[in-house]
This record gives sequence, C-alpha cells and structure tokens, in this order.
Amino acid sequence: MKYIYIKTWGCQMNEYDSSMIANLLQKEKKYLLTSSIEQADILILNTCSIREKAQEKLFHQLGRWKKIKDDNPKIIIAVGGCVATQEGKKIFKRANYVDIIFGTQTLHKLPNMISKIENNTNRIIDISFPKLEKFKYVSKPIKTKYTENVSIMEGCNKHCSFCIVPYTRGHELSRPCYDILYEISNLAKQGVREINLLGQNVNAYKGLTVNGKICRFSELIRLVAKINGIDRIRFITSHPIEFTDDIIEVYKDTPKLVSFLHLPVQSGSNKILKLMKRLYTVEDYKLIIKKLKLVRPNIQISSDFIVGFPGESDQDFQQTIDLIEDINFDMSFSFIYSRRPKTPAAKMKDNISLQEKQKRLYILQNRINIQTMLWSRKMFGSTQSILVEGISNKNTTELFGRTENNRIVTFKGSPNMIGQFINLKINKIHTYSLKGELI
Repeated sequence: MKYIYIKTWGCQMNEYDSSMIANLLQKEKKYLLTSSIEQADILILNTCSIREKAQEKLFHQLGRWKKIKDDNPKIIIAVGGCVATQEGKKIFKRANYVDIIFGTQTLHKLPNMISKIENNTNRIIDISFPKLEKFKYVSKPIKTKYTENVSIMEGCNKHCSFCIVPYTRGHELSRPCYDILYEISNLAKQGVREINLLGQNVNAYKGLTVNGKICRFSELIRLVAKINGIDRIRFITSHPIEFTDDIIEVYKDTPKLVSFLHLPVQSGSNKILKLMKRLYTVEDYKLIIKKLKLVRPNIQISSDFIVGFPGESDQDFQQTIDLIEDINFDMSFSFIYSRRPKTPAAKMKDNISLQEKQKRLYILQNRINIQTMLWSRKMFGSTQSILVEGISNKNTTELFGRTENNRIVTFKGSPNMIGQFINLKINKIHTYSLKGELI
C-alpha cells in the first residue's frame, strides 16, 4: 500500500484540483491519502502564484522536502498548480530532486507520470493546456463533506493588468452543462446539501447542453437548483463586467441561491480601475449592487481590494474607503499590490513606498472589520438556517455550520444533526463567527 500527501496553497480552485488529484490516485493507483509527511511515498505540492514571492515560497517548501528525500530516495516529489505552470523547467534547475512538474490542466496525467517515475524515468514535465481534458477523469466524485466545490470553467479572458491567472490557467473554457449537472447529481446522492460553483470568472460561463445549445450562467444556477437534495447554492468568483441582468433575475426567482455575494471591485477610483484594465467604472459597480438589493434587500456583499496599485494617490485611496462605506461591504480579501511576472502592471512605475502601502491596508482592513462587526450585531437574536457540517475544531462538545452569509456558527447539538439544515437563534456574536442555540 502506498500513501500520498498533498499540500495545497491558494484559492478554492486549487482546493478543488487537489481533491481531484486525491480521488484520481485513489481510483487509478489505489493510493491512500495521508496527513502525515513521514508516512507518504508521494509528496505533491499544489501551488498558487497570486501572492508576492510565490516562487520563493515554493523553493523554501521544496528545501524542507529535500531532507526527507535525502533520507529516502524512493519518495516521489511532484509540483503542480499555477507556479508550476509559470516556472516550468526552472524548477528542475533550482531543485533537481523534483520528479514531476504538472500544470493546472494536466493533473489527470499524474497516475501515468507516477508510473513512469516508478519505472525509473528521469523526471517528467507537462504544463500544457489540453482543453478541459482533466474533467473527463472525475465524473464520479467522492463526497467528503456536506458542502462541496464544483468547478464549472477554467481560465480567464479579462487580462486585468495585475493578474497572472490568464497565463497560468489559460483562456476561458466552460465545462459542458450536462457534465456539471452529472457531477452535482452524484454528490447529491451521496448526501451533499450545498454546492459552491467555482471559476476564475463564473458569470462568463457558456457551456454546451446535450442539444448542442449554449447554457448561460443564470440558466446553470436554475438547473442546479432543480437537483433533488441540493438545498443551497453559492458561487465564486464573478466579474462585474459580466454581472448581467439575467443573473440578477436569478436572485429574484431562485431561493436556493444564497443572499450573499462576493463581487470583486479592487478599487473605488475610476482612474485606478482603468489602469487595472477592469473595464467598468465605480458607477457601473454601484448600479449592479442597487439592482441586486431591489430583488434581495437583505443581500450582503463581500469584495476584493488591491491597495497601493502603481499610481494610486491619496485621493484614489480615499475613494476606495468611500466606496467601502457606501456599499457597506460585509467582508473582504484585501492585499498590498505586488508585481507578478508577465503582467502589464509589472512594467508600471511602482511609486508607493511599502510603508505607505501597509498604512493604507491597515486603514482599509480596519474599516471593513468595523462593518463586519456591525453586520454580525444585526444578527444577534435572529433565527438563522444552518447547514451543520460537523464537530467544531475548537470545542469537540459542539457542532458547527454556516449561515447563508458565510458566518460560522457553533452550538450544542447531537451528531445526528450533521448534514442537516436546522434553525438556530443567535445568542452570542464575534466579528467573523457566532454562537447559537437550538430553537
């Protein structure tokens, strides 16, 4: 019996890919997943290139794994994900003990790659972009939780000036509609109750139906809502430029779609949005939110922000803070701008000091935290529908689940509630989590 250890960095897309890798190697190679590096025969690192110094983070991790391989040369080390696609053969040059480099679109080839290494092939690399080929190998997923991610498309065509995703995951490609529905139906039969549709830009989805017609994202959500057993639907991430009226209409007629939306805006300055090549204005963004609140008055919005983008003045930053207060965002992912290789923004003059960037990030995150706490306070004493996901990590005598607006709630309950929707009264609040009691 052989064991695989997978370390995953980055977004939910990477988490989904790692799940695919684990399922594939268990089915085709009969390998078992382990959480112990010492027990593993194969070490797999699934990387992310969004953040600064992603390459150095990779080589630091590989350096730690080298010591393990020095003690046991039979251990196979494989590197995949976005940094693997970005760096390619450079990884072999700096870490010649790595056996396999695979890309975001070639993870399905891992079983064959591993077999070749076991038969004494000397290093393998495949970071090509076969169109959606990997999804053909995961048509019968293995449910591990009561809420599951399902990737509906790959890549992005937007080419925002700061973003490396189009270079590491390729152009937008939508999975066939029937393929997605088949996967979700299988998950529902295994007890999954909540689905999170994934993509770099999900609202650009245009997948083929059985009849050869195009299924838009709004239509896909309605079809998922019809699957027996699926009672809650989320999606991430979407782009404002394609958040069209037909998607807004889904919020009006599809109650299974949660009243919570993550819609990245990145900046509150039209000047910076233009430099970022985001293709919309602050006014366009506000109009989308206004339309959404007309059909879902209680919807809560989270977003992404980049602080200190080249050319961002004090006034530009203040416009971002003004937008945060105007929209009343619930949560955010916010980062200091960092240059990413091959992106147009990498050629721009970065005229803002690190100290100033850190100051702005602190101001922004503090503002968001205040608003998050205010949203939590509004939930005190309310009744919330919770999907019970399991036993709390912090207190094994409690269970935990999530509200529609993605707050973790812990409470006293019995294990037979796991996997069920229950109603809780919120009796204690923290900024990002809640306590509840059974009604």
